[in-house]
Amino acid sequence: MALGNHSTITEFILLGLSVDPHVQALLFVLFLVIYLLTVMGNLTMLLVIRTDSHLLMPMYFFLSHLSFLDLCYSSVTVPKLLENLLSQKRTISVGGCLAQVFFVFVTGGTEGCLLSVMAYDRYVAICHPLHYGQIMTNQLCNSLMCGSWGLSFLDAFINFLQAMSSDFCEDQSIPHYSCELPSLFPLSCSDVSSSFTVLLCSSLVHVLGTCLLIIFSYALIASTILSISSSSGRGKAFSTCSSHLTAILLFDCSGFLRYLMPTSGSPLELIVSIQYSVVTPLLNPLIYSLRNNEVKAAVRRIFRKYLQHR
Repeated sequence: MALGNHSTITEFILLGLSVDPHVQALLFVLFLVIYLLTVMGNLTMLLVIRTDSHLLMPMYFFLSHLSFLDLCYSSVTVPKLLENLLSQKRTISVGGCLAQVFFVFVTGGTEGCLLSVMAYDRYVAICHPLHYGQIMTNQLCNSLMCGSWGLSFLDAFINFLQAMSSDFCEDQSIPHYSCELPSLFPLSCSDVSSSFTVLLCSSLVHVLGTCLLIIFSYALIASTILSISSSSGRGKAFSTCSSHLTAILLFDCSGFLRYLMPTSGSPLELIVSIQYSVVTPLLNPLIYSLRNNEVKAAVRRIFRKYLQHR
């Protein structure tokens, strides 16, 4: 059904995080600071990785894409959240809401795939270090990234088509600060069973596929690490995985909980959503920069070059 005819309403109301003006003002300042730090942190990571010749390994190629995804993922929802915290109307057009649903699917799905690809990269680096360069070629890295984007676009497009076929003609209120597909199901006055089935199946395939690759990779990594005789060697091997494991726990676990929980606008649901869509994009650059000596050294080199040119 065409977008212009698929509903008798033209906009939704995002109930957001609070109706108290004083609380909204505090939340605006908080989320504005978080968003600015997220943009600065991820742009810095992109700049450092793209300009430092010491960071040409596949791991940093994937990390630069992670920073780009975090930047995009946060930008899909946070600017609208900031706008609504300053507005009394707090509305979003039906088209804008569906666009937000689509890009949340694309960026979130690609990030999930990328985290599993990064797990495979760590597996090759630790379990087959002598053949790392031969296995993780530029062609393979580019193919893995293209595959991650392609699968996520396909997943998003299928679910987006289902959402466009729904009729929204009753309650306009979304008990959330952003548009996500589960939040739209209760607003539809048409049968959403097929949309729910498509969402469930695509999510299960996506989540199970990425999780199985991560679990399988880290099972082999753990086996290899435990076989190392020296404790210092085991510690060094594990330290190369700790940042990635932290990123997985922050993103995958909170995202999985969000889509398992019923859409009710409960404080717990909102906290979980904020965790994976607002906080995680902020923390990922810190996790990878503070725990990675090569990134910290690259930042220092760029900073010294900047001071020398002044």
